[in-house]
This record gives sequence, structure tokens and C-alpha cells, in this order.
Amino acid sequence: MSVFKSLNNSSDNGFNQGKKYVDASYKYYKLKAFYALTFSLSIIVKLLIIGGFVATGILFASIALAIFLGNCLESIALGYLSVAGIYVLLGVLVFFFRKNINKMIISKIADKFSN
Repeated sequence: MSVFKSLNNSSDNGFNQGKKYVDASYKYYKLKAFYALTFSLSIIVKLLIIGGFVATGILFASIALAIFLGNCLESIALGYLSVAGIYVLLGVLVFFFRKNINKMIISKIADKFSN
């Protein structure tokens, strides 16, 4: 009879240890998901804030460059057209290098999430 009691105690102990492991794993992955979510949210918020300031700066710099080029070319319209051409050229370059840009971004974000 003591063998069955010992076997029952061992199986109960194993079950309890397994339950503790599952509970600890659940808490760990819940914490890891929370970390990933807050990290992603902080990146998005920082990107929006910094992007807003940079976009505003680029807007004013573009207007100033267009006026400057317009004065040099003696035609404000040509100045604005030149700045538009620069942006079209930049857009085409980004389009052709988009796969390299994607790889770079994915690798940097993957490094952050793998920790």
C-alpha cells in the first residue's frame, strides 16, 4: 500500500511542478508581450513627434530654397519647379532602393525584439 501512496505523492508533486512551470511561462510571455507592445507604441509616438518637426522644417526649407532658386533663375515658378524636381528625383531613388531600406528597418527592429 505504501508503494501506491508514494507513487500517488510523486505524481501529485510532478503535476504541481508542471502547473507552476506553466503558470510561470504564462506570466513570462504575458510580460514579454507587454514589453513588445509598449516598445512598439513608444517607437510610433517618437516617430510621429520627430517626423512632424522634421516635416515642418523640410517644408519651410523647401519654400526658402524655391524662393532662392526663383530669384537666381529670375522666375519664382522655375524655382518651385526645380524644388519639385528634386523631390521627384528623391522619390525615384527611394523607390529603387526600397528593398534595401526594408531590410535595414526589419533587421534593426528584429534586433530590438529579440532581446
